Parts: sequence; structure tokens; C-alpha cells
Amino acid sequence: MNKMDITIVGGGPVGLYLAIRFVQNGFSCRVLEKRTEIDQHSKSLGIHPVSLDLFDQSGITQPFLRYGLKIESGLAFLDYKLAGEVSFRSCPPPHAYILAIPQWKTEEILENKLRDLDRTVLIRGAEVQDIQEINNRVEISYTQEDEKHHLSSDYVIGCDGKHSVVRNSCNIPFEGNSYPDTYMMGDFEDNTEFGNQAAVYLHKKGLVESFPLPSGQRRWVVKTDHYFETPNVKKLTEEVFIRTGYHLGSCENNMLSSFGVQHLMAKTFAYGRMVLAGDAAHIVSPIGGQGMNLGWLDAEACLETFLRIRYSPERQKSELQKYSNQQRRIAQQVAKRANMNMVLGRKESANIWIRNGLKVVLNSPLKHLLARLFTMRGLGRWPV
Repeated sequence: MNKMDITIVGGGPVGLYLAIRFVQNGFSCRVLEKRTEIDQHSKSLGIHPVSLDLFDQSGITQPFLRYGLKIESGLAFLDYKLAGEVSFRSCPPPHAYILAIPQWKTEEILENKLRDLDRTVLIRGAEVQDIQEINNRVEISYTQEDEKHHLSSDYVIGCDGKHSVVRNSCNIPFEGNSYPDTYMMGDFEDNTEFGNQAAVYLHKKGLVESFPLPSGQRRWVVKTDHYFETPNVKKLTEEVFIRTGYHLGSCENNMLSSFGVQHLMAKTFAYGRMVLAGDAAHIVSPIGGQGMNLGWLDAEACLETFLRIRYSPERQKSELQKYSNQQRRIAQQVAKRANMNMVLGRKESANIWIRNGLKVVLNSPLKHLLARLFTMRGLGRWPV
């Protein structure tokens, strides 16, 4: 039976980053990931400055900068009329921008870094069957290619998403609700003149978001009246044209999906010797692109917690409770910001008072506050 300091369940962006940080700090570690390879769906695309600051600390920033695209400002439209620009250039250096990069590339970069550090850490095709805390250890059973395996760890960290096996094994309630908001999104060849700028349209029919991607691509996100079980490229391009004037019909489409919105939070992020991070701990609206970045903030806080426990084992319980309380507060702040983004994008937000208020903000010093909010500054213990 393999014995480890830490076992991480889930090898997505959060689990891979956390494993890198543990290995860099001398912990023995394994990552159990049930997927045999990286999902090539572009998924999350925005890496915020607070995350890039963390990447600087861990020495992994450069490959992201080589591949990613820097979004230094965003344009806000009311219907078709430009209302103002939010620039991120006034944010604290060195990363006064949001870096656009598809999630598959993010995972590839993190996996390559982890394998450079230790090729034995990541175990793909590993499906966890059972997790039990016994005699101050956590025993894990998993299968890989129909063979049964076991790991024994001091601690287990669940980075395994919304349907977390780790969270379920602890019977931790996952509380919250679904919002009525639904969206459709697609990645297309970029035929706009926006360049590296983002664009947000607050239209009377609902929100449209547009973000540049590397390799001449652009993502379009459209607020829909209902959930489309099967995403419809014709419907998406029609709504983009109606609300923005851009015709995507002749542009190559590389990704298409529909999604609803939930806000869910684990009752606690720590239970005994098991800890939660990322989507296993919280689900927030993807509007604003904060979820993956929030997971990385969890991961760094998790590392700091276990460094303190390593040098003061008697503080285990209090340190894990501190981690849970702190990251729950931060997740609540992020959820409120995400909710604000959704409210602004609804049809009912097209009234004259909201529009006039937004115009005032976009043409006053307050727009610098918007820039900091959109780049996730000022969250709890993280720098402003």
C-alpha cells in the first residue's frame, strides 16, 4: 500500500496546480484523475491577475504568457451604442490584464510542469471507489484499467468538481439553488475590429459577452430565454446579429455549448482529514469567469494551511477550520460579484435608471473600481 502525505482527488486546473505547490514544498503527493486525457473543450478561458500573481510565486507564469492573449480593457455597449470602456491598465502591476487561454491549454501547461517536477504524481484513469478515515489516516481505494489499487494518506483533498466523491464520502451538504438564467456560447473565427479587447452588450433582449482568444478566435456568450438541451449554432449567430450587428454565419465555429447557472456551497470545506477546494467546495455563476480562479485561491490557501500544520501538528483542527471559514467567506464574495454580473445582463436590467447609472460609472473615476472588481481584486485576504 502506497503511503503519501497528501492525495488529491481530481486532476483539473485546481488539482494540478495544488499538486505542483505541494511537490514544490516537499510533500509527497498523488493526484487521482478519472479522465485518461485532457478534455479538449475550451471551457473556462480567463486567468485573472490574482491567479497570475500566484503563478509568479510558483514560477509557472511564462508558458501561460507565451500562449495566452492579454485582455487589457473591455468595451460596454447599451444596445448598439458604446457607453464606455473599462481599462485594467490601472490595476496593480505586473499583471494589469486578464489572460485569455482555453482551459485545455491551461491543464496541459500545468500537467507538463507537474510531470517535470515528478512524473509519478499524476495517475490518470483512476476512479475512486471508496474513501475512509481510519486511525488518523485516510484510506482510498480506486480502480485503474480494471485493477484495484489502494493509497494511504495523512490527508485527502477533493478537487473533483460539482459531484465530488470526497465531499459525498463525508456527507457534507452542498447547499444553494439554481438561477433562472440560461446561456449559449460558442468560439468562432474573429471577424470584429475589437482586437484584444473584450466587449459586453447590455441589450434589451439580454446580455451578450464577447472575449478574444488566442489564434484569431473569439468567444460569444448570449443570454437565452430558456435552456437549449442541444446548442444551436443558427440560433446563437442570429441572436449575436440581432443584439450586436455582427454576423457570424460565415465564421468557422470551433465550440458550442449551453449552460445554466447555480450557486452551491459546501456546508464546510474541511471534515476530519478531508478538505475541499474548487468546484467541489463551491459553484458560482460562470458569468465573469471567476470560478476557476477562485479554485486556485483555495489551493494556495490550502497549501499555506498544510505548511502550518506540518510545523505545528497540534493545530490541525483549528487550522483546517480557519481554512474553511476563510475560503467560504471569499467564495461568498465571489458569488455576490457573479450575481451582480448576471443581474446586469437580464432583460429587466434594460430600464432607464440602470442604464443611466452605468453611463455615470463608466465615465467617472468609479470605473477603476469596476476594473478591480472584474479582475477579482480585494477578496478577503488577497491583495487589492
